Amino acid sequence: MPSPQLAVIGGGQLARMMQQAAIGLGIHIRLLAEAPDVSAAQVIPDHVVGDYTDLDTLRAVVADAPVVTFDHEHVPPEHLNALQAEGHACRPGPHALLYAQDKGDMRTRLGALGIPCPRNAAVSSAADLESFGFPAVIKTTRGGYDGKGVWVVRSAADAEEAFASGRSLLAEELVDFRRELSALVARSPSGEVRAYPVVESRQADGVCAEVIAPAPGLDPALDAEARAMAERIATELDVTGILAVELFETTDGRLLVNELAMRPHNTGHWSIDGAVTSQFENHLRAVLDLPLGATDARAPWSVMVNILGGAVEDLEAQRAVVLAAEPDVKIHLYGKSVKAGRKVGHVTASGPDLDDALTRARRAAALFTQGVTS
Repeated sequence: MPSPQLAVIGGGQLARMMQQAAIGLGIHIRLLAEAPDVSAAQVIPDHVVGDYTDLDTLRAVVADAPVVTFDHEHVPPEHLNALQAEGHACRPGPHALLYAQDKGDMRTRLGALGIPCPRNAAVSSAADLESFGFPAVIKTTRGGYDGKGVWVVRSAADAEEAFASGRSLLAEELVDFRRELSALVARSPSGEVRAYPVVESRQADGVCAEVIAPAPGLDPALDAEARAMAERIATELDVTGILAVELFETTDGRLLVNELAMRPHNTGHWSIDGAVTSQFENHLRAVLDLPLGATDARAPWSVMVNILGGAVEDLEAQRAVVLAAEPDVKIHLYGKSVKAGRKVGHVTASGPDLDDALTRARRAAALFTQGVTS
């Protein structure tokens, strides 16, 4: 097998969708997968099964790959520094990934840059929390996702589970927000930056449920501010690849940074079918320092709805039912076993009417999740 142009660490659905883009561009990917049957290993022939926290395993996978990128942000930074010292370009690099790995470091850095964030402070005791004030949101500084490692607290008693976890914790103000937005940008090592339309992200139980592109009714000034903020963060933190900046639009008309992700992101999945260049293709272009593609929307509206594990266990058998009911909806299944609440795929509907796109996408997702249309 020829040498890879790119090594991808992590075998989830993001790596799987990178492979879709890589095929069209003629890019050979080698994958480090956590298990032989994970999502990306099913579609990337050149893969190795191993532990991404083991440096020797990483060295074996990237041995003849000049560039390394990631399906997740959890590779130990000291390992990435070692790979870079040995001549492999890690994109994004460990100096940037630090701010996606640790929320405390991220808040400190963004604060130093003057980027607006929720009021926050490190807390290690009930006394610290009492000093910070209630209500508050407590987050683990590392490892939380999809609502895990997050507690909304209105008294010290509410925080007992958080403190019992023994993990480093960050307290943030409970923001009074109108909605959540996401601004995605792609940035190459040579400094080229392309911004996608700002989207609205709708959550259910801490998990992204729906994304609407572009964000309906977004004030043009806030749209420009969100894009400029994302571009500045990407440049100041020297991010290479896709950067997702998750934002709160507050009830008094401000934007506050909620989270950062330095990889293709759930809020950008709509771009596979709804943008001129998908976030996955632009991520590959960026990390390989190829010219970036246009990020314009192909239709006035695109709606992405996640398929979460539910009553339907055989998604492949249900596929024909969904296609018959909604032939114009685009389906993306991740090859994952069905577990309650697990992201096992997504659907996207596009068109000139937002209500129609919402109805079609929701119906298709419901057929995969519950087997019903309501």
